[in-house]
Amino acid sequence: MKKLFKFILNTIPRPLLIRLSYVIRPVISLLLRGKTYTDPIDGKSFSKFLPYGYGKQRDNVLSPSTLSLERHRLLWLYLKNETNFFTTPSKVLHFAPEQAFYKRFRKLKHLDYTTTDLNSPLADVKADICNLSFKDNQYDIIFCNHVLEHIPDDTKAMQELFRVLKPGGMAILQIPQDLNRETTFEDDSITDPVERAKIFGQYDHVRVYGRDYFEKLRSIGFRVEEIDYTDTITKEEVVKYCLAPGEILPVCYKL
Repeated sequence: MKKLFKFILNTIPRPLLIRLSYVIRPVISLLLRGKTYTDPIDGKSFSKFLPYGYGKQRDNVLSPSTLSLERHRLLWLYLKNETNFFTTPSKVLHFAPEQAFYKRFRKLKHLDYTTTDLNSPLADVKADICNLSFKDNQYDIIFCNHVLEHIPDDTKAMQELFRVLKPGGMAILQIPQDLNRETTFEDDSITDPVERAKIFGQYDHVRVYGRDYFEKLRSIGFRVEEIDYTDTITKEEVVKYCLAPGEILPVCYKL
């Protein structure tokens, strides 16, 4: 199954893959129903989750029902348990909206919710993250998760995110993490897609971020909280929700 999922991810264009997932998802959910693992986003439980990964496949990480990954479930739990996101009126900008969140956030009547991306079929506004058309100080909340590793000029992208965030606003800017790496690594001379997937985790990533990522966000002007939310819940919950132990949530504020 791991080889099949890897082939599908690296062969089928992402927009088509999104459309196909709506058809396949109910069948897989039925086949894997059980009580071992639970997706906190919809509360459904399964005997196991699916493997996922463009390069090295990770076992038991893709929820059969919402198609959430570890990072999505971690963010959902943080928003639900530690913030007022689900109750307080807010103007929200969501880059490259994830399927696990898109319809659920759209239904929240207290949110003024805008999605943006260059290629996603779920985007309300087609926009270049390095040259946004939005006004300064416009959004209370920004979600930009697993996007910056795709952007050659991530400094400019971070500056634009800071610009459109309101003073006092919150931006959650998740990235693929190698917690053992201190310094971010880039190498444009590596052009083979297979080799790039092996080194960068995905063929279309342009860098592997290290722990210096947080300092770079601070240099842009953000106040950054490095939150290990898996350390605040029980080990049983980490296993039950299929989270990645030690994953850091970069929760950024504009003062």
